[in-house]
Amino acid sequence: MSRVLIERRLFDVAQRLKRAREQLGLIEEQLAVFADAADEARIRSLVSETPLAHREYTEAQRHADAMERSRRAVAEEVAELQATQDQLLDRLISDDPAPS
Repeated sequence: MSRVLIERRLFDVAQRLKRAREQLGLIEEQLAVFADAADEARIRSLVSETPLAHREYTEAQRHADAMERSRRAVAEEVAELQATQDQLLDRLISDDPAPS
């Protein structure tokens, strides 16, 4: 692969990595909110012992679980993009001729 193609691909991966990290940060903030809501609903369910409170807890926990799955998926994407970026950088460095 030519140096220009490696650089172009490296730029693309860097942009995707930046977006994925931003997305991961947002998801982590949302996850914290959903987890807190699920925890509060769990406590209300335990205290009130009503079917409605239990349903609210179950629903809140489902949302928190879905957000955790999203967080894991984006975290995996970030890890893959970092690995790709490292490989491209290694190729760029190994293709660089030694200075005279």
